[in-house]
Amino acid sequence: MTDTRSQFQPDDHENEHFLLTTVVGSYPKPTWLNRASDLHADHDHDFDDDDWAEAADDASRLITHEHERAGLDAVVDGEMRREEMVEFFAERIEGYEFNGPVKVWGHNYFDKPSVVEELEYDEPWLVDEYEFTAGVANRPVKVPITGPYTLASWSFDEAYGDEAELAYDLAELVNEEVTKLVEAGARYIQIDEPALATTPDDHAVVGECLERIVADIPEDVRVGLHVCYGDYSRIYPEVNDFPIDEFDVELANGDYEQIDVFTDPEFEPDLALGVTDAHVAEVESVEEIKENIKQGLKVVPPERLTVSPDCGLKLLPREVAYGKTANMVQAAREIEAELDAGEIDAEALRSGED
Repeated sequence: MTDTRSQFQPDDHENEHFLLTTVVGSYPKPTWLNRASDLHADHDHDFDDDDWAEAADDASRLITHEHERAGLDAVVDGEMRREEMVEFFAERIEGYEFNGPVKVWGHNYFDKPSVVEELEYDEPWLVDEYEFTAGVANRPVKVPITGPYTLASWSFDEAYGDEAELAYDLAELVNEEVTKLVEAGARYIQIDEPALATTPDDHAVVGECLERIVADIPEDVRVGLHVCYGDYSRIYPEVNDFPIDEFDVELANGDYEQIDVFTDPEFEPDLALGVTDAHVAEVESVEEIKENIKQGLKVVPPERLTVSPDCGLKLLPREVAYGKTANMVQAAREIEAELDAGEIDAEALRSGED
């Protein structure tokens, strides 16, 4: 297997061991960016497209630097230009249209799009976002993309009549986008498929989508799959057959009750483990996060472990999101040092002897 991981290790990394640290994607927006978004949407104000673009650039720069200040090895701009993970992409794909919001729970609404004709790729969706972020970042940039299965599942289908065929067509479009991102310099792509958690029996559809996404993508590009929530035993060990470098899971929220799912048979991709809870507005201590990281060492050796929050952090107060991120990085660096010193026996953890 091609090493897609070492390119993210900083030249001045202080420890012999290296745990790749990153975030899943979304991050709290600055309050002023939400105000700018409201003004941009209100036609009674003269806050035009140029004003909005400037505000989005400023927010993207701010959060990218905030991630770097926390010490992350691979950063994201916090998805400052995106409001919602399906709507953002549907607005950019020919063949989608919007017919008004639908109620999802309580008083929350989702502007669920409709597929009304065969989908086509028109213009790049994320290349401008990536190029801007890479231009202001001093660390490598990861690009999260909502996966085709989720885009299909969370849309009304008025054209295909077969959700799998819709997902496969979307996968071809995602492949086109990933190709353009790679041409722009991206080397870390994350496919987000939260819909798989609710319909795990469709793992074969997701597997086929991934095959289409990675077709002709250079081997040095790191491709991860993020699936949050759900019963992972219903998609494992099938995940081992997916053409991915990394499988990103949300387990801190469930106190790692499912960690043993991934120990038999042997876990084949790298493990990206959630080590802070994205749904709790309290900053976990470094010591607590270190214990969570050790859960991942029960599944894979250190050189195959990535640490991240459970999921996107956008619903948390910004200071809490930063505290979780900074403590996570510190915990990873301390675990690395303890591995270097022989104070943690990774083999014993993996064999269940520790």
